[in-house]
Parts: sequence; structure tokens; C-alpha cells
Amino acid sequence: MSQQQFENFTASSLYCAKCKASMPVRERLLLILPDRELYDYLCTSCASSVGQREVTAGDKMMARAAAPRRARRTATPRGVLP
Repeated sequence: MSQQQFENFTASSLYCAKCKASMPVRERLLLILPDRELYDYLCTSCASSVGQREVTAGDKMMARAAAPRRARRTATPRGVLP
């Protein structure tokens, strides 16, 4: 397996100290900085913060480059039939 597959993780469940169990989480964007973005993981049951994730600009560009590209549909000018 390639190392690039393990570069960016997004948590689906984390341990919540308030609920005393591993709970599903949702990711909330906290702060956008010029060189990175900060995300907070919130417990879906009690809404307490259970973790954070930082995405740097370099990580974001690499994720976009590795993502499969979708074909764009070209717009047909109005009044012109193909």
C-alpha cells in the first residue's frame, strides 16, 4: 500500500469523556488561516469537543491532486443547438 493513502485521516468516532464511550463525531470548521484550517470534532450525543484536526495548505493541495477528477460538462450557448 502507498504511504499517501494514510496521509489524511478523518475520524468517524472518538472517545467522549462525558459519555464515557466511543461516540460518532462530526467535524466543525473552527478557523481558516492563510496556511492551514483548524477543525474541531464534536460528539454527536452531547456536543462536547473530543478532538481537533489541522489541515495545512500543502495537505489540502495534495488531497485535491490525488482525488479523481470528474468530467466537466460544457455549457451550450443559448439559442445554439448541437
